[in-house]
Amino acid sequence: MNVFFYGLFMDENLLAEKGIFPRKSTVGYVDDFALCIGERATLLHSPGARAYGVMMAISRKEARDLYSERSVADYVPETVAVELLDGSQVEATCYNLPENKIAGTNEAYAEALWQLASRLGFPEFYLAVIRQDGI
Repeated sequence: MNVFFYGLFMDENLLAEKGIFPRKSTVGYVDDFALCIGERATLLHSPGARAYGVMMAISRKEARDLYSERSVADYVPETVAVELLDGSQVEATCYNLPENKIAGTNEAYAEALWQLASRLGFPEFYLAVIRQDGI
């Protein structure tokens, strides 16, 4: 069974390196969440904010396998409502880092995130958020 998986930083090429091949991929956003970049990126509840990302269809097993890796094991699944660019809305699972686990900075990671967001055509204001928070 496929689950819609939503992530700010999901790149199909990176997933392919892990043996995960999404069946569907589309850009969208979630409201009332803000991007937070530390050593890794996560979404935090923030009324009035908007976070852009990529929604992909992967299996539940693939999602569990992906987030069982040590570097992301602290992330927890959360259901979010993703607004797609065609105006439709879909529920998806987004793995987020608890706020008390956010630490450090990672300029190279933030730069890679900015490059991906630029390539995906995210709005200028959102690219500025990535630059301000992480680079």
